[in-house]
Amino acid sequence: MQTIVQPSSPLSLKEWAVAVKALGEGVQIITIRKGGLYEETREFRLENNQFYLYPTYEHQKREMVKPEHHHLLDATYVGWTSDQKTVKIEYFAEVTDDVELMDEDKLRALAPHHIWTDNFADVRLHWKKKQPLHILFVRMYRLQQPVEIPIETAYQGCKSWHDLLVEIPRHDFVPVLSDDEFAQKKASILEILQK
Repeated sequence: MQTIVQPSSPLSLKEWAVAVKALGEGVQIITIRKGGLYEETREFRLENNQFYLYPTYEHQKREMVKPEHHHLLDATYVGWTSDQKTVKIEYFAEVTDDVELMDEDKLRALAPHHIWTDNFADVRLHWKKKQPLHILFVRMYRLQQPVEIPIETAYQGCKSWHDLLVEIPRHDFVPVLSDDEFAQKKASILEILQK
């Protein structure tokens, strides 16, 4: 039986477009967060376990993505320009687990389960050393009809969360992975984190 979740608000999480693509294609089911530059609390806080994914392009760094996933990064730039006036919302996400991590060995062991280089992961872990990384397990749902929305001033800056100012469909979503596929991937990662 396929699980279907319906969005309850217009909340969105900003994430590198390549990470949105990797999550949206089922390449990975986790994302790693520690905080946006201008978060009010200066640390990451899960505002809601359901949100849309807002892809960002400006701060993506090729050297922070493993070479075997560069094709995903390149794909995000097809048709994109720095003076883009709209952004495409394609996915809705549900966080099933938020695991805090401060162990570098466990972070290294997660490497096969995400697109980022060890350097990317290390930078995230060592920034604000006393605060843990959040390993978010994300169940992804694809909008059957993606929506192009205007890039508003309110969406700019380095905050992780914002409410979309345009109405986005709250139905007609298709899970990216089946329940079984997601459960298998999640079990493999939890086994690493719980050692």
